Amino acid sequence: MAITAAQVKELRDTTGAGMMDAKKALTETNGDMEAAIDWLRTKGLAKAAKKSGRTAAEGLVAVSVEGGKGVAVEVNAETDFVAKNSDFQEMVGKIAGVALGTADIDALKAAALDGKTVEEVITAKIATIGENMSLRRMATVEGETVVSYVHNAMADGMGKIGVLVALKGGDEAFGRQVAMHIAATNPAALNEAELDPTIVEKERQVQIDIARESGKPEEVIEKMIVGRMKKFMSEVTLLGQPFVINPDLTVEAAAKDAGAEVLGYVRLEVGEGIEKKEEDFAAEVAKVAQG
Repeated sequence: MAITAAQVKELRDTTGAGMMDAKKALTETNGDMEAAIDWLRTKGLAKAAKKSGRTAAEGLVAVSVEGGKGVAVEVNAETDFVAKNSDFQEMVGKIAGVALGTADIDALKAAALDGKTVEEVITAKIATIGENMSLRRMATVEGETVVSYVHNAMADGMGKIGVLVALKGGDEAFGRQVAMHIAATNPAALNEAELDPTIVEKERQVQIDIARESGKPEEVIEKMIVGRMKKFMSEVTLLGQPFVINPDLTVEAAAKDAGAEVLGYVRLEVGEGIEKKEEDFAAEVAKVAQG
């Protein structure tokens, strides 16, 4: 298949690889972006495999906590102008409050809010603000103590990144430190047991391919993989990561010192995984002005 300049640019931006290397990787993998990243890593040509979801769509994440339950919701809009709109913020805050009493996003959409369903409230807001909106995600955690944190809050309890942490034991101060750590590091899972097996196997295969490129014997490669997978787990699992407050300790060790057990967490970032058509700033302003 034909490889476009846009694909090459995206791969270069993601990995830091050179233009010709990026083009060759895409050619070798028939344009599969994820496979091309792994190909570059295998060849030692990727400076960094930044596979986190793109934050392209706008809107807000709102968090709400009551007793031992916390909920985070993401409501998207087309532009950042709307995310800063007080009417939009008020609606998102109310939706988060209602979410505490619902089990999932479908139930939330059907839940009552100001005499309508949540879905009807959003539809009405689309009509008044003149921009498309959607209730995209909802996630909950429960524990003895649930702590919330919003990074760069735009209003009370809402911003671009919302985090919830559920603890057994410990206190809110420690929970907030863990929540801030999660906002910064974006771990893939709480621990190795909760990590998607396909992610683990994919990384193992990539590391095997990298090791084989060195030409070392298989018995040496096996020992290398054990160490590399241990390092991988310490990078992507919350409990295995060095605690940002005290990098000499893992999060798990810091929790033990604080008399706490981290039961679970939620981290939602606005627009994560959504791609949006790029527009220049002038075009965005003109679009809003036109209604």
